[in-house]
Amino acid sequence: MKLGVLFSGGKDSTYALFKAMQNDEVVCLISVISKNKESYMFHTPNIEITDLQAEAIGLPLIKKETKGEKEKELEDLKEVIEEAKEKYEIEGIVTGAIESVYQSERIQKICNDLELKCINPIWKINQEKLLKELVEKKFKVIVSGVFAYKLDESWLGTEIDEDAIKKLVELKEQYQISPSGEGGEIETTVLDAPFFKKRIEILESEKRMDNDSGVFLIKKAKLVNK
Repeated sequence: MKLGVLFSGGKDSTYALFKAMQNDEVVCLISVISKNKESYMFHTPNIEITDLQAEAIGLPLIKKETKGEKEKELEDLKEVIEEAKEKYEIEGIVTGAIESVYQSERIQKICNDLELKCINPIWKINQEKLLKELVEKKFKVIVSGVFAYKLDESWLGTEIDEDAIKKLVELKEQYQISPSGEGGEIETTVLDAPFFKKRIEILESEKRMDNDSGVFLIKKAKLVNK
């Protein structure tokens, strides 16, 4: 089955892509660039890096900008999925949804309207297990956003490794923080994965903190051989 993947460049959509590639033919990536940093639907930190990620993976990328207005952004999502269907003859859409009913229900409705299958390879996966699998399979994932008490500036740009997972699990036990950021506490960016033909090297970056929220912005990056 020919599939398009809703791709933000974060760990969840990248791991969903990885899972989908094992069983079906992924023919394109689809990214929605939201101008609203508080978007209900879309990952925003370093979304611009999806161009480099798509090149590293070797798949075409279809992008569309949205103002990020609640519900109206869904019309933009539907348009770009429809474009992917026409251009690449996709039969289904892959999402990186884990627990967000808000997101999954709306994507499912769009797929129903466009007569596409909606595939959620990591739906309801144990979040600690997800993080451990990423490390085991040699995904290079960094924290690109923190949005919760006790997640301070020191996390920004940090690679998700065994030590980071241990700390996140401890924070879950103490402060009920979702280890993988499913509650919006953490955003991530993937710099390398087993199926990347090249890896991303960060050349210039900046950390920005405001109280309990912060982002790690990749200002300049390039692809390098693995």
